[in-house]
Amino acid sequence: MHYTLTNTKGEVLDSSQGGDPLTYLHGAGNIIPGLEKALAGKQAGDKLQVTVDPAEGYGVHDPALVQQVPKRAFQGVPSIEPGMTFHAQSSQGPMRVTVTAVQGDMVTVDGNHPLAGETLNFDVEITEVRAATLEEIAHGHVHGPGGHHH
Repeated sequence: MHYTLTNTKGEVLDSSQGGDPLTYLHGAGNIIPGLEKALAGKQAGDKLQVTVDPAEGYGVHDPALVQQVPKRAFQGVPSIEPGMTFHAQSSQGPMRVTVTAVQGDMVTVDGNHPLAGETLNFDVEITEVRAATLEEIAHGHVHGPGGHHH
C-alpha cells in the first residue's frame, strides 16, 4: 500500500509516496492495530482515509516513562542535547528514550514512542493484495520486495 500519515494539524509525518509501497503481513501485528483493522478485507485499488486514536496507534502518553537522570548516566557521551536518542535498560527490558531537556547535571528522557498520544490520519491506497506464503506466515513478516529479505 502507499500511504501518507499526517497529524491533526495536517503536518505530514511519514509517506511512502515517491518510494516503494509499504508491504506487511496482515494479522501479524506488523503495523499499528487501528490501521490494520481498517485494512481488513480491502482489495487492490481501494483508497481510504483512516483516523487512528492513540490507544489503537502508538499508545497514550505515559508520564511514568518520563524521567530525570543524572548526566553521569551517559558515560562516554561528550554532549547531551534534546532530541538525541539512546537505548536504555528498564525493568521491562531494553527501551529507546529521547532526551527532551538538559538542565544543569540532570537530563530528562522520555521512553514513550514519539507518536504516543497522537491521533494519526492515514491516506491509503492499496496497490496489491496476495496470499502469504507458508514461510512468511511462519516468520511473521513479508519476504521479498518491500518486505524482509533473508
